[in-house]
Amino acid sequence: MADRFGPGDPVRTRTLDPAGHTRLPRYARGAVGEVVESAGRHPLADDRARGRSTPPQAVYHVRFAAAELFGTGDHSVTVELWEDYLEAAAGRDPVQDGSDHER
Repeated sequence: MADRFGPGDPVRTRTLDPAGHTRLPRYARGAVGEVVESAGRHPLADDRARGRSTPPQAVYHVRFAAAELFGTGDHSVTVELWEDYLEAAAGRDPVQDGSDHER
């Protein structure tokens, strides 16, 4: 199965507000970053915390400018994020435009 995103792809995190556990940090919700690399395929941690068994999905290391997350800072922050937390930034969808990445 092809990963939806690959290195260099701009992504935006979803603005989730679930009642329970999520591995998407609140400070990163709605932020735009860049995929650094794939971290393999793993079951969604949110579902595992609820005792649900789900198929593995792509996990990515995504780099954000500190200013994007916190309003200031000239460094970057890299966060490990499941594909369910991400959407293409700026309206670009690599699956729909034919540039999805085979792994």
